Amino acid sequence: MQFDKVKKFILAKLKKELPKNLTYHSLGHIKDVYKAAEQFAELEKVVGEELTLLLTAVLFHDSGFLVQQKEHEQLGCEIARQYLPEYDYSPEQIERICGMIMATRIPQTPHNKLEKIICDADLDYLGRDDFFKIGNYLFDELCMYGLINNENEWNKLQVRFLEGHKYFTTSAKKLRKKKKK
Repeated sequence: MQFDKVKKFILAKLKKELPKNLTYHSLGHIKDVYKAAEQFAELEKVVGEELTLLLTAVLFHDSGFLVQQKEHEQLGCEIARQYLPEYDYSPEQIERICGMIMATRIPQTPHNKLEKIICDADLDYLGRDDFFKIGNYLFDELCMYGLINNENEWNKLQVRFLEGHKYFTTSAKKLRKKKKK
């Protein structure tokens, strides 16, 4: 696996091609999730190939937004399947990466440790001090897509989402659950 090369490639592609009107699912979000995934991986003792697969999945998890918002996780898998073989990822490794990407689809459905870590990293902001700032980016994006129409709808959606959300890893529960409440 040529991780450093694929990281450079996909970050450049996302920077250049992601729609500029994405206020939440932006390059900044990818980098934020990457940082959280690194932190959770360290706490969960994930190293070596497992760590490389996890971080690759993070880099591709919202790449489907290069195409469209709807079904972006599936599209992200298609993009991963298209490019990762060029960077010496095996079919088995790519399918594990796609499993992680698909686990981030709401409602999240992780089935193993790496899928749990990427899910927790993807929604890490829910238990952080910058929750409202990042939430406003999501509000703007959902309004742009016409998925919500006003702040009242947003507040109701947020309450339902927060009540139904749970962290999956021990690390995220320890670090984020208290602030989320």
